[in-house]
Amino acid sequence: MSGKPSIVLVHGFWGGAAHWAKVIVDLNRRGYDSLHAVENPLTSLRDDAERTRKMVRQVDGPVLLVGHSYGGAVITQAGDLPNVAGLVYVAAFAPDAGESVAQIGDWRVAQAAAAGNIAPDSDGFVWIRQDKFRESFCQDLPADEALVMAVTQKAPVGSTAGDTISDPAWRTKPAWYQVSADDRMIHPDSERQMAERMKPQHTVELAASHASLASQPAAIADLIDQAAISIS
Repeated sequence: MSGKPSIVLVHGFWGGAAHWAKVIVDLNRRGYDSLHAVENPLTSLRDDAERTRKMVRQVDGPVLLVGHSYGGAVITQAGDLPNVAGLVYVAAFAPDAGESVAQIGDWRVAQAAAAGNIAPDSDGFVWIRQDKFRESFCQDLPADEALVMAVTQKAPVGSTAGDTISDPAWRTKPAWYQVSADDRMIHPDSERQMAERMKPQHTVELAASHASLASQPAAIADLIDQAAISIS
């Protein structure tokens, strides 16, 4: 194995581990041979953080945790393990202690543009309307790719958005943040505020949708690579 840290990728709401596909391929080409992508149940922050911790515990040596969207809340909660050496947030939530994703979503900077396209079903799962998925989540992806994301979306249990963080890992671990300037799921100003609050090692802003990990994978891999080199 190389001297590079292991990378554990954590997806968010309405996605799965495969949302990282292009980033995985790019990182592998750069010589990262210890890559892992968590498949979270999206049933509660506690469940998702524990699933992530279980994967991190299986990895020898330092780990760089990378979270997209709600996955940022997961790595914030799960990043306290001793072998987690750094955190990368990709258009992600980064709640503070006692704070939830829903509370950040209610920050009065402005409402996310796609907020009206999200609704719960009769079982308590929350979905993005399929016919509105592309314009909401990934307007900078080709129509076919967006369609697959829409049809295969993994809906979270609605109450998960109200689960609060206990001890945020970004307060004690080095962090990096990517802002999506054209994000319609999290308002870009909320992302900028979260990034400023955590005082990251580096912030990069991309002209990208919420799905920057799919629309600009090389830029995301660049940020992950920068973080990995820094913690090595």
